[in-house]
Amino acid sequence: MTDSISNADFIPRHIGPSDADISQMLETIGLKSLDELVLQTVPESIRLQSPLNLPQPASEFEVLNELRAMASKNKVFRSFIGQGYYDTITPPVILRNILENPGWYTQYTPYQAEISQGRLEALLNFQTMVADLTGLPLANASLLDEATAAAEAMAMCHGIAGDAANDKVFLVADDCHPQTIAVVKTRAKSMGIKVIVDQIANCKSQIANSFGLLLQYPATDGRIVDYTDIINTAHTSNSLVAVATDLLALTLIKPPGEFGADIAVGSAQRFGVPMGFGGPHAAFMSTKTEYARKLPGRIVGVSKDSHGNPALRLTLQTREQHIRREKATSNICTAQVLLAIMASMYAVYHGPEGIKRIARRVNSYASALASGLRRLGHDVTDDPFFDTISVKPNGLAVRFILDAARLVGINLRDCKDTICISVNETTTAQDIQAIIECFAGGSTMRLSPDDLTGNSKSQIANRKSQFLQHPVFNTHHSETEMLRYIFKLQSRDLSLAQSMIPLGSCTMKLNATSEMIPVTWAEFGQIHPYAPAEQTQGYQQMFEQLEKWLAEITGFAAVSLQPNAGSQGEYAGLLAIRGYHESRKELHRDICLIPTSAHGTNPASAVIAGFKVVAVECDAQGNIDVNDLRAKATQHRDHLGALMVTYPSTHGVFEEGIRQICQIVHENGGQVYMDGANMNAQVGLCRPGDIGADVCHLNLHKTFCIPHGGGGPGMGPIGVAKHLAPFLPGNPVNAHGSAVGPVSAAHWGSASILPISWMYIRMMGESGLKKATQLAILNANYMAKRLEGHYKQLFTGRNGRVAHEFIVDCHDFQKTANVTVEDIAKRLMDYGFHAPTMSWPEPGTLMVEPTESEPKTELDRLCDALIHIRQEIAAIEHGQSDRTDNALKHAPHTAPAVTSDTWSHKYSRQQAAFPAAWLKDFKFWPYVGRIDNPYGDRNLFCTCVPVEGSK
Repeated sequence: MTDSISNADFIPRHIGPSDADISQMLETIGLKSLDELVLQTVPESIRLQSPLNLPQPASEFEVLNELRAMASKNKVFRSFIGQGYYDTITPPVILRNILENPGWYTQYTPYQAEISQGRLEALLNFQTMVADLTGLPLANASLLDEATAAAEAMAMCHGIAGDAANDKVFLVADDCHPQTIAVVKTRAKSMGIKVIVDQIANCKSQIANSFGLLLQYPATDGRIVDYTDIINTAHTSNSLVAVATDLLALTLIKPPGEFGADIAVGSAQRFGVPMGFGGPHAAFMSTKTEYARKLPGRIVGVSKDSHGNPALRLTLQTREQHIRREKATSNICTAQVLLAIMASMYAVYHGPEGIKRIARRVNSYASALASGLRRLGHDVTDDPFFDTISVKPNGLAVRFILDAARLVGINLRDCKDTICISVNETTTAQDIQAIIECFAGGSTMRLSPDDLTGNSKSQIANRKSQFLQHPVFNTHHSETEMLRYIFKLQSRDLSLAQSMIPLGSCTMKLNATSEMIPVTWAEFGQIHPYAPAEQTQGYQQMFEQLEKWLAEITGFAAVSLQPNAGSQGEYAGLLAIRGYHESRKELHRDICLIPTSAHGTNPASAVIAGFKVVAVECDAQGNIDVNDLRAKATQHRDHLGALMVTYPSTHGVFEEGIRQICQIVHENGGQVYMDGANMNAQVGLCRPGDIGADVCHLNLHKTFCIPHGGGGPGMGPIGVAKHLAPFLPGNPVNAHGSAVGPVSAAHWGSASILPISWMYIRMMGESGLKKATQLAILNANYMAKRLEGHYKQLFTGRNGRVAHEFIVDCHDFQKTANVTVEDIAKRLMDYGFHAPTMSWPEPGTLMVEPTESEPKTELDRLCDALIHIRQEIAAIEHGQSDRTDNALKHAPHTAPAVTSDTWSHKYSRQQAAFPAAWLKDFKFWPYVGRIDNPYGDRNLFCTCVPVEGSK
């Protein structure tokens, strides 16, 4: 009797083409086997000579059971630790229909705004929510976590101050969250900024010598302090003030903008997003309108489309690193979109009154707890508080109380000689009574039902200004209304649920359901990031295995899972190199060589890591110009710190000279940082560590199946060679002995999404991962072959092969047909596709990456669409279509436009909306026409559209 569960049945689920399809595709490109394709594509000098030491493939059923057993080793205690992380209730309608819905989590970053209107509206709601609650008019679309947002605020203050910041310090109040202080210190050191952490009174006396000040409101121990005086003093000295704050508390207490803060930051985690052992969560940042061009991250703004209707887009992008490179405001090119959407929907669902009810209940339980502990004789702070109280035990040791609490499944926060207790939305009367008993020392004291109602009048309701008054926050309070709102917005966005998203360098592959299921398990989601180690043994086992597997895949000695975005991985990897040079008394090695083809985050990351950027030219084939590299490495020999290189190259080619490139850098005293954006073409075939790289970051949201989530979450762990292992990021709450500080607020970054990559590697095994890489290369070469003769193609390897992506050149069409690459991108929307990466790394091009997950039928459908579009261009070239009034220039076409009573174009409605036969079976309609980008930048509007201005 055979086993009914195949040990390898996940591999054909992940890989799109069948064996028969693979044979046909190989025949199309003139080859007989995948091995032959690899021999022609990957240089012999770097190919693996033996299989990776990874587990054998296993089925979804088996691996889910294996991970469930591991997760059961985590102990889910009631958490009252606080410190920026709180238990919360995710409304089931949001849990099921957003967090667990591929229509929301498989979307790409909303750069193609016409097919991203639903997500952009949800993000605009997020910005409005943050602006309203913080009392500052302009908010971004989220950042990575509260600690990194605080570091960004420091950098923003520094940028605003300009030359006036020279020789001045950044002050940090010592009652900020410890992890925030640690991450700010890391960033400050790399940027050459001096940070002073001190008590508020001492900060005030030093403020004249500062360019900025960071305050926590409420403080980490719960106190609510009126900062009006110190902010006024700061402004008198031309010093800026950033306030790290709590959105739920701001429903009851005076917002930072009303007492003069310049910047507000914080986390939206407690608005319905599980703690997840540290993430992912959406941080926020808001500021004054005059600082719009200094604000890091993305901003959603309101513009108008070609029909004059309101339309949303990412605004002011010229300040981002894709354009500004080393002069960018930040290296952060991502947001925590999925989590920001969840938080915004939490506000939409509850509305202002609902959120205030939750806040009052939290505050009343904290008040009841404080009252009970005082009656027991313990010293509880007399300062106003919202949800957190600081208790100095009387007659009992702190350790005794903490242990007593753990015996009944409760975690409290150890603050040396005091205990901090943070209540939250999930807190019950039974929880309060249980905590009281832990402090009772064996005596009996039960609070009365009146004490524990959780409905006593708030003692801190001093917020006078209104918030969340827009109808979107006051309409969808029944589940029926909320469900329909969520699906209305979802219908305006293209995701992998509709069609492939062929973005070069972005690897939009399958995010399998079995990989996603563990994310919402309580054993992973309901764990505080600073819970005691004995309660997180399941997580520790998973981390250990994942680190080991990633080290094997990359050929490195050690891996850190802390960086919670690709940009953070770049930063952490460069800090490891800086730390290494510093340990050798060579901190003067501050030159970073970066090819001109590099992604914009590379030079931006280099600058914030303390490097000076020197560009290296590329040759006519798109490869690094080795002669120019050698000349510049020699020129800067005494100061060379690093080279940043992407492999395969940004142009989609395995450069033959990569070993020589690494050798040149090493001979001149530098280290090699490899950008792992294109790791999808390496896994199982070659390894960065073997090639000569010293450090490499991995985009788990690309190669290892964490979904893009509409522009976040992401994960960017780094692998390093043995000599760099001591310089991996430190623990944010216990950094003693760390050579390099933390880069994120939680030690393992966004831990709750790491099961996705663990599941993927465990199910695929060595053979599955290798085949996935081979198919990524095959799919790209197959598409390139099919498009041959229709489009010029740039850059191939020595044998005419491309890696997992290829570039088509559309330059000539502007001259021959008045058609731009943007016209092609928008026209693809009419065919139901998201455009490939547009005008990068070369202007006027499309970079196509099909990934291994797409079946041959979908590859053919996209090829057919591009060929149809080429025929439409040819019709213009031959005078059969008008040069200005044609389907490309007016794309995309919306349903209202096509079905209107009037049609004035010289082409038919049929050609506009149904140019291909398959569209009659399924049609995705863009919600708006082409958006006027310059209008949006000239008329900055970044909160919810007034009802009279909306559709």
